[in-house]
Amino acid sequence: MSVLKPLRGLDPNTTEAFLSQIEQAHPQFEVLFGARDPNDPAALEVKRLQSAYPASPIVLFAGAGDALNRKVGLLMELSRHARYPLRVVNDSDIKVDSNYLASVTAPLSDPGVGVVTCLYRVKAHNLAAAWEALGIMTDFMPSTMVAQIVGVREFGLGSTLAFRAEDLDQAGGFAAFADYIADDYQLAKRIASLGKRVVLSTCVVETALGAATWGGVWQHQLRWARTIRLSKGSAYLGLPITQAGLWAAVAVLFGFQPLAGLLIALRILSALLAGGLVLKSKLAAGLCWLAPLWDLYSFAIWLASYCGKTVRWRDRELTIGPNGRILRT
Repeated sequence: MSVLKPLRGLDPNTTEAFLSQIEQAHPQFEVLFGARDPNDPAALEVKRLQSAYPASPIVLFAGAGDALNRKVGLLMELSRHARYPLRVVNDSDIKVDSNYLASVTAPLSDPGVGVVTCLYRVKAHNLAAAWEALGIMTDFMPSTMVAQIVGVREFGLGSTLAFRAEDLDQAGGFAAFADYIADDYQLAKRIASLGKRVVLSTCVVETALGAATWGGVWQHQLRWARTIRLSKGSAYLGLPITQAGLWAAVAVLFGFQPLAGLLIALRILSALLAGGLVLKSKLAAGLCWLAPLWDLYSFAIWLASYCGKTVRWRDRELTIGPNGRILRT
């Protein structure tokens, strides 16, 4: 199988994440790294690993296809060089265990499965990052679990997308969504449109949040929220229904303290189960009692997501149109 990894800058766990992709207990695979600039710090780290591990199945390519979504542009270039019929795409900061490739591609032995994606736990390196990590693991990750349970067919996470090259080609290839911001969602959606299923792997991977600032966390969450709103349309409108912390606050305001207490207890329990038990995160387990407060923060993000169509993605400000398409400005 071919692992495609688009690069842009260093992450707190870059070296260990890259090594984890190389050290796989699988007989035949390749890891293709791609960067627009051959002197990108992440590309230089790949070159260092190539020298340190000359027998490793890793290759670095510079250049990208024409795409408003620069990540997809890199994937378009990498796919031109991939040799194997099974493809795995994951973000540059994803750390995995040695059985990762075998685990995430196993469901593809069923011809009815088109995409396999993974939950992820988050390692934080400062207080602001810990706050965002709590939200991701006790709010966003549980929503992904529920999506499969309630029959949502179109979901995919950048932590892992495993699929057959022929299925993606039939759905139009990476070029079909080169101008969409939610590339992971678009890939899963387009393969699902072929009548294939998207399944959630039992494998949990790890990502790292580095020197986040409080303003950066807000902008990051706002980008996600606007991306989802503009990609999913009216389905995003009902999100606050799931925010138990919000409804606990409403219950307090109207004098229903016992109901508020019950909602808070259930919210903390769900955060503990999702973050501590399923994702095995000590951070989520230790901070689960803050999950109701995260719901209030998430509600503020939800409101702000309706106050514009621009997002900040690294050093770029993008305007997003209908269905999540990036507009040329």
